[in-house]
Amino acid sequence: MARRKFDVFSMSFLDAICCGFGSVVLIFMLITAQGNAHVKKLTDDRRSEALLVEQQLLEGRKNLAELRNSLEVLDKAKVTTEGLSARVIAELDATRQELAESENETLARRARLEQLKADVASLEESAKRLESQAAKPGGGASVRGFKGSGDRLYLTGMRVGGQHVLILVDASASMLDETLVNILRMRNMADDKKLRSEKWRQAVSIADWISTQIPTSAQFQIYTFNTHAEPLVEGSAGQWLKLDGPTLEKALNRLRKIVPKDGTSLENAFAVAKQLNPQPDNLIVITDGLPTQGAQPSTKKLVDGDDRLRLFERAIAVLPKKLAVSTILLPMEGDPAAPSAFWNLAKATQGSFMAPSRDWP
Repeated sequence: MARRKFDVFSMSFLDAICCGFGSVVLIFMLITAQGNAHVKKLTDDRRSEALLVEQQLLEGRKNLAELRNSLEVLDKAKVTTEGLSARVIAELDATRQELAESENETLARRARLEQLKADVASLEESAKRLESQAAKPGGGASVRGFKGSGDRLYLTGMRVGGQHVLILVDASASMLDETLVNILRMRNMADDKKLRSEKWRQAVSIADWISTQIPTSAQFQIYTFNTHAEPLVEGSAGQWLKLDGPTLEKALNRLRKIVPKDGTSLENAFAVAKQLNPQPDNLIVITDGLPTQGAQPSTKKLVDGDDRLRLFERAIAVLPKKLAVSTILLPMEGDPAAPSAFWNLAKATQGSFMAPSRDWP
């Protein structure tokens, strides 16, 4: 019997090898599974931490953007504040300068007031002398007569002489009353009530009285003025009128129908004197205060006392030289500088100034 050939790699050996390899694979799979679970846990933890850090980063970026916006707002506010500070400092310096100028003007006005008091005392003394020497009232040479209310006699000192007499009557809204409140109230009333205003009726009566004092040999012209000036007799602008009864009545009847309105431009009124040929040798103004505008309407909403004095000086500048200017000043609230201004004008031009009582003439 032949002997079987011995084979090293028999089935038993292969089975043993496979079983060992399988065991190794099984052990490796078990170890890998446990390692993956541990790695997954670590990965999940790291991912959570990463998400938290990412969220914190987004919030940080958002806060950074807000801080940058706040910084820009603060920078703009800083620039604005610096600009306002510079403007406030400039205004403060201007106010200090105005205050210093105002104090200087106050001292000058006090000096003028003392001078005016001395002049008034001198005039009162002169008035007493003239009153004692005045003749009794009698018939005079005039084109028409005038009878006022009451029997009292007034020493006016108003010289209505010359060969060419110009009368300017203020027909602005302020001629409706003496107080600002009543002026605003009267402005909204009907025209017939405005015409019956006590102050305006007195102005008309004064113009009527002056017309009776003009020399019969003289020529005359009567203008009303507010923001502009116009003659009472239509078509007579720049012309002198002969002094006769019908012409005077026509002018005064027109004056009685004029309704006071708008502001006061004394510059436009005084400009009339240069439009007449020959120029007047006697100018009589019936008004109640300093002007509120110049030749053109003012852009300012509020005109204070200093502005009105400047407008008054500009108006004086357009007057012809060597023209006697006389003023009859009616009362007006809130214009304390008007009496001294018109008084100085009368004194400088050798005219006269009068502030009549409410029942004159």
